Amino acid sequence: MRSRSSDSLRAIADLAGEIREIASGELNFMEVCGSHTMAIAKSGIQRMLPEGIRLVSGPGCPVCVTPAQVIDEILRLSGEKDVIIATYGDMIKVPGSRRGDNLGTRRASGARVEIVYSPLDALKLAREEPRSQVVFLGVGFETTAPGTAAAVKLAWESRAENFSVLSLLKTVEPALRALIRDESFNIQGFLCPGHVATIIGEKGFAFLPREYDLPAVISGFEPEDILVSVYRLLRQCRRGEARLENEYARAVAPEGNPLALAMMDEVLEPRDDVWRGLGLIPGSALGIRERFGQFDARRRFGLSWPMEEAVTACRCGQIIQGRMSPGECPLFGTVCVPEDPVGPCMVSSEGACAAAYKYQEV
Repeated sequence: MRSRSSDSLRAIADLAGEIREIASGELNFMEVCGSHTMAIAKSGIQRMLPEGIRLVSGPGCPVCVTPAQVIDEILRLSGEKDVIIATYGDMIKVPGSRRGDNLGTRRASGARVEIVYSPLDALKLAREEPRSQVVFLGVGFETTAPGTAAAVKLAWESRAENFSVLSLLKTVEPALRALIRDESFNIQGFLCPGHVATIIGEKGFAFLPREYDLPAVISGFEPEDILVSVYRLLRQCRRGEARLENEYARAVAPEGNPLALAMMDEVLEPRDDVWRGLGLIPGSALGIRERFGQFDARRRFGLSWPMEEAVTACRCGQIIQGRMSPGECPLFGTVCVPEDPVGPCMVSSEGACAAAYKYQEV
């Protein structure tokens, strides 16, 4: 074990040296995955890079891109009689429009809020609580969408009438297109999310070089993976190329996961939705198809929220867009801390502010 660790450190140092050799000028590379953001902060990768090479966090944290007005509607639902909210742990502390008002405080006041590890756990909870309506908060990108879709289909097949899903699922491509079209866009290459790519495949990111002439590398999550991906992006920039490379080939196939894609297509369909920091993006979310509509919590409980993002003191929106680093936010580390967060970027285990605070990447 000691030898393997030494070899890994040597490989990381060698990669950092190779990056320094070919780096020139100022380049911004955006990672679009919360797991990448946390791995970069934990490993101190930014400090290994030349001064002109900057890694920027994008809209890769699904909890972070969920707007405050959506959280407000969830909080309202949690107060209804005989409703149990089943959620991933990251959602517990996300505040709505009022600071300090979150699912955790609602639970402390008597609301039924249960932390689950998968949508199937929520479906199991519904079977155990037949007199309650169990609502699963389906947060995530394409990575978690197949599992959420499978739970809806299983509920339909087993007639679990007290189970429903509030689909807050988002898709990555429309968000990246919205970022690139923005006048302030200043990104020279993308570290594409390996987890999402295992579902949608290499083809899911081919539009970046093909339509926007932007280098892109699908990356794994070890420090070596990320440094190799940065090196490949730098090499493309130095040669004046724009291609899609798959550094994470051990897990990502060109066509993705056909079974997962088929499950998503059967149960879910694209719809317009609002993103924190990015506003309304057409076709950027996944709603539940009419065939399975009885398991759609939006329809069952008449849930709705404004399609315009509410203005708050939180700067998560600018951080998600890559316009601001966590340390540049005036609230970071003072008013906004993990124990009392102002916004979701400080809450989620994949949030840029949480990563910067924990590993002091400011």
